Amino acid sequence: MIALAPLSALYGAAVRARLALYESGALKSHAAGAPVVSVGNLTTGGTGKTPLVEWLARSLAAGGRRVCVLTRGYGRDDERRRVVVSDGGRVLAGAREGGDEPRLLAERLLGAASIVSAADRVAAARWAVEHLGAQVFVLDDGFQHVRLRRDLDVVTIDATNPWGGGRLLPRGRLREPRGGIARAGVVVITRADLAQDLAGLRAEVERLTRGRARVFESRVRTLGASQLSNESKSSGETQASAAMSSLEEVPRPASAFCAVGNPRAFFAQLRAEGVELQSERAFADHHAYTQHDADALSAEAARVGARSLLTTAKDAVKLRALAFALPLYVVETSIEIDGAESLLRAVEEALGLTARRESR
Repeated sequence: MIALAPLSALYGAAVRARLALYESGALKSHAAGAPVVSVGNLTTGGTGKTPLVEWLARSLAAGGRRVCVLTRGYGRDDERRRVVVSDGGRVLAGAREGGDEPRLLAERLLGAASIVSAADRVAAARWAVEHLGAQVFVLDDGFQHVRLRRDLDVVTIDATNPWGGGRLLPRGRLREPRGGIARAGVVVITRADLAQDLAGLRAEVERLTRGRARVFESRVRTLGASQLSNESKSSGETQASAAMSSLEEVPRPASAFCAVGNPRAFFAQLRAEGVELQSERAFADHHAYTQHDADALSAEAARVGARSLLTTAKDAVKLRALAFALPLYVVETSIEIDGAESLLRAVEEALGLTARRESR
């Protein structure tokens, strides 16, 4: 890892230089044509950002607004293409075309928000205003995407690994120096119930933001599990999960696998729920599963005595066309935010939406 130190130094210099160019006005940020709230993080890997994006989009849509989620759509077949994953009323693209997280958001936000995957989110935002009637944007993974002007930056900090080892990429997991969090107007500490020193972490966040950011805490709440049905490839993009049941009803013992940014948090969550795991398998984030993977996972689980397999909802959108020899269950979760109403009010005020609502 020490050999990567020079690369991290070069990376850090490049990040600082780029941000300085935007701050000085040498590089321009561009307006979307509608209010924008960005949800992002300082580190690579899963910080619980996607559930917060879903919650924000749903909450803003509840006020009668046409919400559009803008995302890069990492891991899709062609990240250069603009793909409308959902127009708000219909899911229009699968996980391979639009990305696994955008596909999951499209299903969960059906009737509440449209989802657009695009590398150029400035152009995508303007297109969505014209063609989808977007009135407010939630920019997914947008903290470093300063080319698109935003009205509020919300940053998620994972309490189980808040600073990504404390080093910049590629030596560590920090996308930019910790001091960059000072740009945030709101910080949400995720997985707060798993923090070793929550008070200390909160104090550090307040110090780094100079007390200018509102700080909230959240945790993952397990809702239950639903069995994923095997389907043919021709229909593999349809919703294939059965009715949700409690985790206690999943055949035990079980094995678990996932391809998410923070797999350890998923496995720890299962153990905290009392699930006895015979084996754990973590793939790279956004991994594209094959039938070979499904066969290997089933065989390994059976070898260690597991009677079922567990995975995440993000993974499930890529697994519906595959066949598993053991029952496969999708663990369904939601985000629970302390002071959720205050958080929504802070977002609406920053976007100028409270005044608009009161003036109607």
